[in-house]
Amino acid sequence: MIIGICGGSGSGKTTLLKRLCTAFEDLKPSVFTMDNYYYPIEKQLLDENGYYNFDLPTALDKQRLVEDLRRLKNGESILVKEYHFNSPPDKHVLLTIEPSDLIIVEGLFLFHYAEVRELLDYSIFINVDHKIQLDRRLYRDQETRGYTREAILYQWENHVMPCYENYLLPYKSVADFQFRNDAKADEDFERLAAEVSLKIGTEAKAY
Repeated sequence: MIIGICGGSGSGKTTLLKRLCTAFEDLKPSVFTMDNYYYPIEKQLLDENGYYNFDLPTALDKQRLVEDLRRLKNGESILVKEYHFNSPPDKHVLLTIEPSDLIIVEGLFLFHYAEVRELLDYSIFINVDHKIQLDRRLYRDQETRGYTREAILYQWENHVMPCYENYLLPYKSVADFQFRNDAKADEDFERLAAEVSLKIGTEAKAY
């Protein structure tokens, strides 16, 4: 079974992925992160003001991404470099991802890439207040990526929100589950875990 998690920047995709991995740890889920397929910075497009825009479908190596996901689904191991923003390519760690009966995929363009969407057995769209997303991004990008507040706000207004509106929101209605990442998160996770349990035939652990 392949589960896909989609949501905007700072929506909590990685956190939800980890909760699902814990709930179904007996299956040793394979984790497939679309971020690992970003092209190096020199291949990224510049916006009209000369700033790199990572929030475009062209920012990722879609062909390699789709090929690897298909191989994983077919029971093959794959090698992928773990991507970190602002790190040179030679510093990225090479990961071996083993196949599993449960594969969890997360990424911005999960639905926009038709080839990925067609491989999914079950899909989740994360809903969260945009102010919360922005607060999370401000904290993360200042603390771990060294961006200034001004640069983060510029990206948010000119790259992040247009990306959400153009490449995520139009597909929201096709998701099998709408996950509310707010005060209802625990309640929604119980419902989500129950649905996945029924589909995969394995009880979720306490979470």
